[in-house]
Amino acid sequence: MNAVIAIHGGAGTITREDLSAAQERDYRAALEHVLLGGQGILERGGSALDAVTEAVFRLEECPLFNAGKGAVFTHAGTHELDASIMDGRSLAAGAVACVKSLRNPILAARRVMEDGRHVLLVGEGAEAFARDAGLETVAPGYYFTEARYAQWRRALAEGRSGLLDHDAQALAARPEAIGARMGTVGAVALDAQGNLAAATSTGGVTDKCVGRVGDSPLIGAGCYANNRSAAVSCTGTGETFIRLLAAYDVGALMEYRGLALADACEIVVMQKLPAIGGLGGLIAVDAQGTVCMPFNSEGMYRGEARAGGARATAIYRPSAAPRAAEEWRPA
Repeated sequence: MNAVIAIHGGAGTITREDLSAAQERDYRAALEHVLLGGQGILERGGSALDAVTEAVFRLEECPLFNAGKGAVFTHAGTHELDASIMDGRSLAAGAVACVKSLRNPILAARRVMEDGRHVLLVGEGAEAFARDAGLETVAPGYYFTEARYAQWRRALAEGRSGLLDHDAQALAARPEAIGARMGTVGAVALDAQGNLAAATSTGGVTDKCVGRVGDSPLIGAGCYANNRSAAVSCTGTGETFIRLLAAYDVGALMEYRGLALADACEIVVMQKLPAIGGLGGLIAVDAQGTVCMPFNSEGMYRGEARAGGARATAIYRPSAAPRAAEEWRPA
């Protein structure tokens, strides 16, 4: 079996003009570190579930991405985080939403799934469950980063509620980019036993209403895995992904219409989402190890690694431009 893992760190208006050479190096190094963790598990014969858990855990630990340490601010200046995970073999799933004190929401989602009594826990109940399970909690200041704080302050000053992620790099130079970026992280994997898994985590959108929940912790909307079709993790304007059940729709198009993964992803990302104003993308892998990472925005932080193979990362939209050849860059 061609074991493989794919990851994303958010989609949106991410162009070469937005990132300095040093920033691009930092993002690619972070994506490489994340891939290394998931790939290592697959190469040792580990499960897809463990691989996506490790990958998203590492993304949550990296302040460059909007999950865990780098989570964005709500309108009240607080942080509320969401995460989900799904096992394609059994269709077991777990999720948490609106948590404010968990260092790694993906670990709490995994515990909810393993506990088996529920699928989604929110707020104080989710935090109490995680504490009882022995998971690490943090003070609110843990999530703070200067870049996210500046992003939030700019959103307040501009009166632009619901600012999406990855704006901090470009706002000073391009104020029109406000609202054009999506911040979520995720991973999908196929293991040597032929099992699929997906995981997604996010801090939401900058200046969001307290209590807002997007697609990331909703099984079928921002995360889905089924060995009969595919594993999918989404990033983008969450409300539109919810309305389409975007992650599930990819698998449904494959299972009920017999479409290949690439065709199913094309319909969802390039046709259905734009029709209702949806921006963003997704990563997906099927039971044969085919990986697709489509997006209808200008860029998406992403990477792929096969067991025993090279790791590769990408950021920008592929094009016919001279630099396109270096878009997929071996690590």
